[in-house]
Amino acid sequence: MAQSWVDGHLPYTELWDLKPPLAFLFFSGIIYIFGKSFVAIRFFGALTVALVSFYTYKAGKEAHSARIGFWSALGCVYLLSLFGSLQGVMSEHLSMLFFMPALYLLLKHKQAKWIFTAGIMLGISLMMKLNLAYAVIGIFLWVLGISIHKRKFHKGFTEILLLGSGVIIPVAATFFPYLVSGIPEVWIDSVIRAPLAYSDDLKSSVFKVLPLVAVLLLFGLLCWKKKWIDFSDHRILLLSLALAGVVFSFLKSGKVNGHYLMQIYPMILILLGIALSRAMRYREIYHPLALFLAIALPVESYAEFANIIDNKRTHGTFFNGEGFTVPEFIREHELNPEEVLFFEYHIGYWVLDTSPPSKAATHPSNICRPALYPYFQNPRKNALEELEYLLDTLKPKTVVTRKDKTVFDREYIEEDAYVRAYLSEHYCLEGIVGRAEVFSRLEGY
Repeated sequence: MAQSWVDGHLPYTELWDLKPPLAFLFFSGIIYIFGKSFVAIRFFGALTVALVSFYTYKAGKEAHSARIGFWSALGCVYLLSLFGSLQGVMSEHLSMLFFMPALYLLLKHKQAKWIFTAGIMLGISLMMKLNLAYAVIGIFLWVLGISIHKRKFHKGFTEILLLGSGVIIPVAATFFPYLVSGIPEVWIDSVIRAPLAYSDDLKSSVFKVLPLVAVLLLFGLLCWKKKWIDFSDHRILLLSLALAGVVFSFLKSGKVNGHYLMQIYPMILILLGIALSRAMRYREIYHPLALFLAIALPVESYAEFANIIDNKRTHGTFFNGEGFTVPEFIREHELNPEEVLFFEYHIGYWVLDTSPPSKAATHPSNICRPALYPYFQNPRKNALEELEYLLDTLKPKTVVTRKDKTVFDREYIEEDAYVRAYLSEHYCLEGIVGRAEVFSRLEGY
């Protein structure tokens, strides 16, 4: 999507994905300046983690103390830098890059210019990850509640107006290019209507999120009962409402993947730090334990660094993972990169300098989301029609799937059965690359 923007196509016009436009702008800016550089992307990703952690420190310092801010920031560096499913630079990282400075400004300053600036940052964070709308609503309720409590209604109305005006500016800025291009409906469908349709259509259950909600509620109840956290403090209320808004968005979608939690780590770490500082006051025995945990917890990162060094020694490159090795396999076996369909490791399109075969295939998971099809004018009506078009009409020479796993999420049984049956009849296994299977179309098919 970012590369398409660099090539002159507004998001959602050539390719399509279910993310707000500023998430793509971050990457397209890097690509435009540095070219196709994973090093540049990871560098700015690391800078993003550093900035989110820095403003977590600043927010923690305002909410309680510099010590709480420091430990919260250290926790953020770790939790936002996990490898595995979190090894990429994700929209959750980018949304918190602007959300945390906004929280800090609201905690620190009461002047109109800073409230307005915080609103702009909240608007940018929304255009990075739309689920933060519920957290933004929580922040507006915080401003309203304080004005009612202090009986300063005029001041509260002014602050809400300033905050709201700031939020609107980035949103309107992303809409403007579509308006002047004569395609405002593309922005409305892709940025507003599609996420709402996706939320309503999710097959996930709210019960999957309830364990997280239960843990947070128990933590809050314990902190309130033990008086470890003063929830009447307006600074604590701001952090709590922001946290509640993000968690409510998880409940609304009935889904909470590991990388979603990056949006609650900064707030929960500050609150946890405050609670622990009061629960363990004067207990020096915990200082060595804290030092040990700080050194030991990033063990997964240590293992990944070892893998990178081993990959450099074995294959001559620091880049590891199927996103790199599968495209290299395709080149080495002289498979046509213009006729590839990735059901997994779809970063391979970018590495191979080619495009997905359809808008729905830009992100493979969207193939199984027919509720989104009307919002990018897909002529097919359901996932099976889309799969038939991709496999039986376009007839890609190469198909990439995950080894020993379903093609799609486990609930999509019919779609998975169709792909596996089609591959077994019309394709042969060209090779296994790490956790990826590469299939080649049989002659005559």
